[in-house]
Amino acid sequence: MAPTPAARTRREQRSVDGRALILEAAVKCLIEEGFGATTTLRIQAAAGVSRGRLLHYFPSREALLVAAAEHLAGERVRLSIESVEHALLDAPHDGDRVTRVVEHMWSTFHEPHFWAAQEMWTAARTNDGLAEALLPGERRLGGVIRSGVDRMFGPELAGHPRYTHVRELLLTGMRGVALTYAFDRRDPRRDPHLAQWVDLARLLLEI
Repeated sequence: MAPTPAARTRREQRSVDGRALILEAAVKCLIEEGFGATTTLRIQAAAGVSRGRLLHYFPSREALLVAAAEHLAGERVRLSIESVEHALLDAPHDGDRVTRVVEHMWSTFHEPHFWAAQEMWTAARTNDGLAEALLPGERRLGGVIRSGVDRMFGPELAGHPRYTHVRELLLTGMRGVALTYAFDRRDPRRDPHLAQWVDLARLLLEI
């Protein structure tokens, strides 16, 4: 006898939930242990699933990590949107706006999902399948981040002729400085670059 529609729906939902559970465990391992230590056995243990169940969804480590890369990109898009919405709740409309926006942008480069992404980026340099999986999500994320930064600065500042240069200098500069925190762990709120970035933005935006 064929399964009822309700039974099929329950089975499909269990499949979606099981896959998501494993991908969340993979991202957790990337954050806590790094790419090299993120083996299928560690992911299996973190997810609390059987070996057979893991292999049912992902027959190889590469297939699992490619799916994890796509999942991670989606999570970073979601978190970036939430972060911007939260920042806009009390965004100032005076001269302090640039300082607040720069500080918020900098804080996002110290979130766990940023470091998980760096693990994936490094691995993708020698793994074409992983690089191919990462690219669409990272491009989408880049668009979301830029749109969010534009909203935080506001239409008046974002309309300045040099605004795009300011935004890109901040994003690339912050990413580069953030990478040094991998081996030089310190309080990012006291980073001397913060004042420099604020001064640069104010100068170029003529504030």
